[in-house]
Amino acid sequence: MNYLISIFTGAILAIMISLNGGVSTTSGNYASSVIIHFVGLIGIIAVLLVTKSKFKNLKGIPFYMFTGGLIGILTVLFTNASFSTLGVSLTVSLSLLGQLITSLVIDHFGYFNLPVNKFDNKKILGFIIIIIGIYVMTLQ
Repeated sequence: MNYLISIFTGAILAIMISLNGGVSTTSGNYASSVIIHFVGLIGIIAVLLVTKSKFKNLKGIPFYMFTGGLIGILTVLFTNASFSTLGVSLTVSLSLLGQLITSLVIDHFGYFNLPVNKFDNKKILGFIIIIIGIYVMTLQ
């Protein structure tokens, strides 16, 4: 089930980049980020109300854990900036490469109190295939 959820997440990310890029092209990168995040805020408030969810105790959570929101804003700004020049597929592919490299470092060292999953040489083949795929996508 988690594999399907992850594939679905990738699909909606590509759709999100397309839609956000359209808003950015019309209203500008910074204004579009405000609009996009405001709509997201309204959406999550609606989900909280419908599910009758409540905030749990946030004490004890390290401050740096809350910077994910800032990272989300930067992600929208940077993908909007890249979208107009690179298109959706190359923007998504390069973003996924960055996610892959970063996630391997996080796993290898167990950053953010996560379990350590050491890098092994079998993963190099996957990297090579992905980089070749991105290179082929840049050929015109």
